[in-house]
Amino acid sequence: MSEETRRAVARQPEWLRKLRVEQRLPEGARVVFTGCGTSFHAAQTGGRALQALEAVMAPPDADLLVCISHEGTTPLTIEAARAFPGPVWLVTGALDSPLAELAEEVVVCTPELERSWCHTASYTCAVAAIAALRGEDIARLPAAVETALRLEEPVPTQGKICVAGAGRDWPTAQEAVLKLREGAWFAAGAHHTEQLLHGHLAAIDENVRAYVLEGEGRAAERARDAAAALRELGCETTLVPTQHPVIDIVRFQLLTLSIADARGIDPDRIHRDDARWERAREAYR
Repeated sequence: MSEETRRAVARQPEWLRKLRVEQRLPEGARVVFTGCGTSFHAAQTGGRALQALEAVMAPPDADLLVCISHEGTTPLTIEAARAFPGPVWLVTGALDSPLAELAEEVVVCTPELERSWCHTASYTCAVAAIAALRGEDIARLPAAVETALRLEEPVPTQGKICVAGAGRDWPTAQEAVLKLREGAWFAAGAHHTEQLLHGHLAAIDENVRAYVLEGEGRAAERARDAAAALRELGCETTLVPTQHPVIDIVRFQLLTLSIADARGIDPDRIHRDDARWERAREAYR
């Protein structure tokens, strides 16, 4: 079970060490990032980001569009690239693809294409590549991920999971929940920390296992407030210290693997071996 997902999670330090990004975003340029699914979560770590469908409906007023796509074949991201009136760059795992043909610069962020459909290493490598494009020194990330991989997160006894975050941690909250839903078929929801405190608490009780990403500054103050509120409702709640999106997601990758193993689920396929889900995909292709 979960052979390819587990392999990808374990190899993240190795893949991050191999990552070389020579390009840098043009100084002073107005840059927008875009993608779908996991790639959109990665896109959000770069700054201003639009989901690909939004970028198709209203191409952003910007100097450069950076597309994120695992294989460079995502239909809506291709549409967004074609709709954008300016130059397009691509962060991907494949050198040759339809998106690569549209891009002026192609950053290949993984040494091979990830074989699991529950993307983990391709996400962290894309996020690291985006950070490098923005001029960040990413040399510390492989060792930090290696340390994070030693964490053991117990399988929750509750039937639902809530992950909250803000600012730098909001993409991590969304990606954490996507992994839990597609990889372990677990009922999970992502909440912006402040939005959680403005109504969403009404549907949360002791049957929810909560993780609040701490962040920094004002976000950290509100994260502590959110954790306190969740505990008052009887939720088992962890206030999770955060460092960097590449590092912080590892806890939830490991949690996804643990829950999938406990439930006898193979996260590699994300239901792609089930005829019902194949019919669902055929309904919108």
